[in-house]
Amino acid sequence: MSTPPETTYSAPPIYSSATAASGSDLPAIPPSSATPENPPWGVTAAILTWLTSIALLFLAPNVFVLPYLLSHYRGLPAPTEQVLLADKTFVLLFVIGWLPAHLLTLLLIWAVATKRGKFSFKKVLGFSWPPGFGVWKSVGLAISLFLAAMFITAWFGAQPTDLDRLLTSSRAAALMLALIAVATAPLVEELTYRGLLYSALQRAIGPWFAVVVVSSMFAGLHVWQYRQNLGAITSITLLSVVLTVIRARTGRLLPCFVVHLVFNGVQSLIIVLEPYLRALFEHWRPHPTTGVLIYLLRSLY
Repeated sequence: MSTPPETTYSAPPIYSSATAASGSDLPAIPPSSATPENPPWGVTAAILTWLTSIALLFLAPNVFVLPYLLSHYRGLPAPTEQVLLADKTFVLLFVIGWLPAHLLTLLLIWAVATKRGKFSFKKVLGFSWPPGFGVWKSVGLAISLFLAAMFITAWFGAQPTDLDRLLTSSRAAALMLALIAVATAPLVEELTYRGLLYSALQRAIGPWFAVVVVSSMFAGLHVWQYRQNLGAITSITLLSVVLTVIRARTGRLLPCFVVHLVFNGVQSLIIVLEPYLRALFEHWRPHPTTGVLIYLLRSLY
């Protein structure tokens, strides 16, 4: 694909690396001067928001399942991890708990990015299309990345991960994960990483150092989730680098969001269609002419 033209912004001279490193002592900036490269927040505010989003992902599901645990296991020995993972209701409630975590994170991001409504959310985060990088280029890139991820996973071997254990717990849990992967996860992650974090860091340490740091933060957070699967870690790292480079080259967040949305959307579609794909896989198993397709489908399971 052709390299999209670089979009640059002129930042007012009142900012420096020293002031940009702090979220509290930034000079006042009029709403008309705020851009994605000159945001009204600093590194401190961005990192605190990122840390809060991680804390919410851990805390919200546990709080959400607490009433069920107290009622269902009352008077019984404390359940082990194996017991809880075998409890389909527990797993479903735990997965649903990610929704309030994402919604609270979105509210926090809005408050930080707009200073509680003083700035335009769309403008300060670059939620618009840059010249030469539209919907179809974003969709094509997302599908290319998904195909690359499939081949990488097949090459390294598709070892089961913690996420796979949730997916196989029940059909309801799998469908809920598919919904979250499309409805909230791409928006929350792009606003956090390529929105708040990258915008603040590029002003403090430069765009390409910011690409390295943000890409590493995004991929690093998923390492534990996919620690049993080197192919999945490699794929998520590739996605992270590409998305952050798009943000650096275009100066906009919307292409990153659409690429991420489509990438997750293809996976969610496969989860929804999984029973039918599995039946198709079993039907084609005896035929040697479909070996490549079988190998790729097997990598998904």
